[in-house]
This record gives sequence, structure tokens and C-alpha cells, in this order.
Amino acid sequence: MKALPLIALLLIFSGCEETSPAGATNNPPAGNTRDVDNTANNKRDQSEVAKTAIDQNENQADIDITANIRKRVVDTQMSINAQNVKIITQDGKVTLRGPVKSADEKKQIQEMAVAVAGEGNVDNQLEVEAE
Repeated sequence: MKALPLIALLLIFSGCEETSPAGATNNPPAGNTRDVDNTANNKRDQSEVAKTAIDQNENQADIDITANIRKRVVDTQMSINAQNVKIITQDGKVTLRGPVKSADEKKQIQEMAVAVAGEGNVDNQLEVEAE
């Protein structure tokens, strides 16, 4: 007898399906495809020489370098993209990757990384976004 209400609820909800409001689409706004289409970046990142977050070493020294740089970057008033750049450390060598808003942000992050990892230990591959 207790199963009857449960079965009724299941039947009611099984007929429900999620729909979008009339006229809504999953397509990006016109002219905003740069944010959606990362095909070129994805192909570039598949190269064996392109460093990605998976390349971060797990030894404590490299983790500490990355964390120290990340803290300095996040504690700034830079753009969200700048605060989310990839910081990859392998054997004390830091690679910086990702988009930043300006050449000034690129320079600031470079200087923070050098202050932590030392001169000659930073490969700055940050990209300034086109406006």
C-alpha cells in the first residue's frame, strides 16, 4: 500500500523533461566565438613540448614554487584571466601559460615568477588578449 504513492510520483516525474524557454538556444552570442572555440589552443596543447597543468611536478619544492607564485598573482587586482594563468613548475623551472588582458599584466606576472623562481628559471608563454 505504501508503494502506491511512490509509484504514482515516479509516473508523474517520468513524464517531465527539462526544456529551454521559447526561443532559447545553446549557441553563443554572435561575435563571441573566441571564448567558445579553443580548437587552436587545444591542438597546440596536445604537442609534447607544450606544458600543461598535468606536467606539474609533485615534489614539495616545485609545489611550493607554484603555490608561492599563484598566491602573489591572486593577491593582485589583475583580470580574472591573469589570476587564472597556468603556472607549471618542473625541477625549479617555471612555465607561465594562458591569456592575460595586457602587456602590463604579462610583465607583472613574469616579475612575480622571477622573484620566486629566480632569473633564468621562468619561461613566459603568456598571451596578451587581442582587444
